Amino acid sequence: MQKTARTATADIGGGDNAMAVASALLRGFIERVERLEEEKRTLAEDVKEVFEEAKGKGLDVKTMRVLVRWRRKDKAKREAEAALLELYAGALGEQGVFG
Repeated sequence: MQKTARTATADIGGGDNAMAVASALLRGFIERVERLEEEKRTLAEDVKEVFEEAKGKGLDVKTMRVLVRWRRKDKAKREAEAALLELYAGALGEQGVFG
């Protein structure tokens, strides 16, 4: 037999009051997530506008995006990746490409 949310709450001693509290709690979390999602969309639009402005000034947006991702990493990880890129480039006979 499948329990509904209402009977499951009643089984643990909550009854209608507990159901109302659970509903309010759930609604609060859902609304917070929805607000944050909206803020995220707004911020994404703002970032897009900054990149469009940079492109309008003649900058290469693709390279800028790589740099943003690169700077997001901690210094040790960046240094390790740079060393590995140098190693691989050297193996291909392309010295000094990344450093």
